[in-house]
Amino acid sequence: MALFSFSELLDMAIMTAAVGFIFSDMFQRYSKHDYEPLVHYDKGFDWEAFRFAAYVTAPAIILHEFGHKFIGLAVGLQAEFHAAYMWLAFGVMLKLFGSPFLFFVPAYVSLYGNASPLMYPLTAFAGPAVNGLLWGGAVLCHKQKWLHKKYDAGLLLTAKINMFLFIFNMLPIPGFDGNKVFFGLWQAFF
Repeated sequence: MALFSFSELLDMAIMTAAVGFIFSDMFQRYSKHDYEPLVHYDKGFDWEAFRFAAYVTAPAIILHEFGHKFIGLAVGLQAEFHAAYMWLAFGVMLKLFGSPFLFFVPAYVSLYGNASPLMYPLTAFAGPAVNGLLWGGAVLCHKQKWLHKKYDAGLLLTAKINMFLFIFNMLPIPGFDGNKVFFGLWQAFF
């Protein structure tokens, strides 16, 4: 059995392209080291900003979902990565309409099977835990200057994105990982 199906790889590619497009305007100033507003003004679609946005956002999302998938597989569940097409379309529409607020769910993992009550909160925590590790790793890498200075913008954005994903996903709001963790722990122990 393959670790990833063709449909999962296709969903990862589509999700990466969608988040690259959605966030390309937001990270435009970080993607160019020699950014000059008058030179780069209105030359059509900015592929460099798109690529940079995809590089800094997609890994945080994909690795978050891998956390869910691999822990789910490790505890005996079937797990499959999916792009959240309706939410991605919603995010693209918000970007196209120039909304100052973006909210969408780019991807999720479907889990099937039976596991002990403690395994469900563990699986839910795995995604935010990956973001916490990426956040800490990016901050440490930046502070220790382990990479060339030209990677500073990407490291700082990686840290911010993963910090946001960790904190936001750990909120105990129904539907979020935090609610599944806290509710699952409550059920497992009480």
